[in-house]
Amino acid sequence: MRIGIDIRCLAEGKRTGVEEYTLALLKGLFEHDTENEYVLFFNAWRKTHLDFSWATRYPNVTLKAFRFPNKLLNLSLWYLHFPQLDRMVGGTDIFFLPNLNFASVSRKTKFLVTAHDLSFELFPETFSFKRRLWHFFINFRRLALAADKVIAVSQSTKDDLTAQYGVSEKKITVIRSGIGEQFHVMSRNDGELLRVKEKYHLPYKFILSLATFEPRKNILALIKGYEGLMHLNHPALAKYELVIAGVSGWKCEEVFEAIAESPYGDKIFLPGFIADPDKAALYNLASVFVYPSFYEGFGFPPLEAMACGVPVIVSHSSALPEIVGDAGILIDPYQPDELLQALRQVLTDQELADALRKKGEARAKLFSWEKTVEETLSVFRSLI
Repeated sequence: MRIGIDIRCLAEGKRTGVEEYTLALLKGLFEHDTENEYVLFFNAWRKTHLDFSWATRYPNVTLKAFRFPNKLLNLSLWYLHFPQLDRMVGGTDIFFLPNLNFASVSRKTKFLVTAHDLSFELFPETFSFKRRLWHFFINFRRLALAADKVIAVSQSTKDDLTAQYGVSEKKITVIRSGIGEQFHVMSRNDGELLRVKEKYHLPYKFILSLATFEPRKNILALIKGYEGLMHLNHPALAKYELVIAGVSGWKCEEVFEAIAESPYGDKIFLPGFIADPDKAALYNLASVFVYPSFYEGFGFPPLEAMACGVPVIVSHSSALPEIVGDAGILIDPYQPDELLQALRQVLTDQELADALRKKGEARAKLFSWEKTVEETLSVFRSLI
């Protein structure tokens, strides 16, 4: 088979969940599949510094890069359904979108798209006007209905696709994402822990959250929950500080204002962007990981934290219960008091914390990129 894959989602060079999924899946496909031919479609008007040599070193992988103005290309794809992406790369048996984007393919090729979540449909108020407009014009409903197959990264996302768009259940295959081998429990004597602690100026004992600073991640509830924890004046809890790692997003000012106005603002640390090689050590240094997001189509950070032996507290919404299972504490994201009580329990009950660590490590082992790759290849084969 000749399989075309749209890699425009990597254009910004970020490492959000979509990029993690795309890069890990592609590397797995190229390493395990030597029978099929892969051709990658990429477009960027401005010259990028992205290095795709890791992909093109495989003999069955070709990169087709174009430099059309993105706005012009997107307009043409949306309004004229032209050009057809499979023909731009020389023809394909299957054309695969690892994430939603403006796209059009010919009738000769099978069309496959991955749905990560429908947050833009269910929580539009958490997106900027520009992002809402972008999603409106992409019209993911049309893409999903037109696709021959849709991969959903969780059962929750599959349920949303059928409920919101009326996509047939038979068309959707649930393939959960994996987790990198770099996420594991590290020895307390590992020098990486000290290096990362010093690099990001981390406190001795801390509660950790890792997310983009935007409304959907519900960071304000985390700050309120932490303030409540400090208000307890418990001597064993007072030593814990709060580390909120991640990059700034839309409406991030609200988070900074809440910290500035907090009576415990001096105990809240914002280390910013965490480089990929440093993430495992960051998780290992934490006493507990908190992810109070309103909505997630999958949720990499809690899974990574569990693999690193850290107790996790997550929202009981969307895909998070499905990913975490009984290996974490589930809370109502709209009730900061529940988060407060969960933090108090984990940080004062050693038996509970140890049980969560053990369950989390076992749970994380159920998610592997090898399994994701094999199941994706099965979908490719079913299309031809």
